[in-house]
Amino acid sequence: MTVPGAAATDAFGRRFRYLRLSVTEVCNFRCTYCLPNGFQKAGSMDFLSTDEIGRLVCAFSGLGIGKVRLTGGEPTVRKDIGGLIARVAAQPGIDKVALTTNGWNLSRHIDNWVASGLTHLNVSVDALERETFRKITGHDRLEDVLAGLERAQTLPLKAVKINAVLLRDALNTDFSAWTEFVRYRPIAIRFIELMRTGDNRAFFEDQHVSGQILGRWLEERNWTPRPRGRDDGPAIEYCHPGHAGRIGIIAPYAPGFCNGCNRLRVTARGQLRLCLFGQGGRDLRDLLASDEQRSALQQRVADALAFKPASHALHAADPGDIMNLAQTGG
Repeated sequence: MTVPGAAATDAFGRRFRYLRLSVTEVCNFRCTYCLPNGFQKAGSMDFLSTDEIGRLVCAFSGLGIGKVRLTGGEPTVRKDIGGLIARVAAQPGIDKVALTTNGWNLSRHIDNWVASGLTHLNVSVDALERETFRKITGHDRLEDVLAGLERAQTLPLKAVKINAVLLRDALNTDFSAWTEFVRYRPIAIRFIELMRTGDNRAFFEDQHVSGQILGRWLEERNWTPRPRGRDDGPAIEYCHPGHAGRIGIIAPYAPGFCNGCNRLRVTARGQLRLCLFGQGGRDLRDLLASDEQRSALQQRVADALAFKPASHALHAADPGDIMNLAQTGG
């Protein structure tokens, strides 16, 4: 069992260095694969405060977490997102502060976010064709998002990446437009297999595309996989000597996907989720009221890790109790 001050590990010997922290369940897009009817308020909007997030991240850094990603929902709908970035960046031991965003206000605020301590940026761009983008997201904002992305690439960020969900409707022919996009841009595009959730069964069955299709397409064109870093996510990234950028695949249905799990998740209401597609979680919020509870918080996380499952059960069409990805930040 992990004890406070020691490395966060589970019963399978997996070492956790990466925290995905949701800061809101609210999203202003209506993506077909997540919130096709838009965000529906259910209960209070009492999400973790800046002080609670600071205490939470401080405790996790004491367990060896060095990378924190702020997610949602859409994290930038919080007016205090700049302050949240600064608070996370100020915690000892945190050397990577990442943000995942749909990019709706990226061009207006990215300079301030980087000045606040942001080091890594992921932008969701599910299509490079304007009308397809509008159909998927519910918003005609592709030009705005790409403008923000271009601005981000001029700033001293350690990494800028694009996330795109693999959808049958978005693949008109092949992936050539995407590889051309990274020919001269030093950016990584990671395609994420559509995942089954509690409310998307029919959509999943209609739109799911295996990541193996993209992998074969790339290999046939002389793209080769590169080694993963120790706190990288689960993407397998491919490189090509004729391209400045990379193409990645996140394939949760692939064999052994969970073997190298290195991340923990906390929801916007302070619940530790041991698996994105698991059942329930361990509440942490009652221990975030003061700094004096840090050791107790670390012990609770350590105790919970003993029950982290070896794998999700997506192969058995069991998404756990997650209804949509906005609940936990994906």
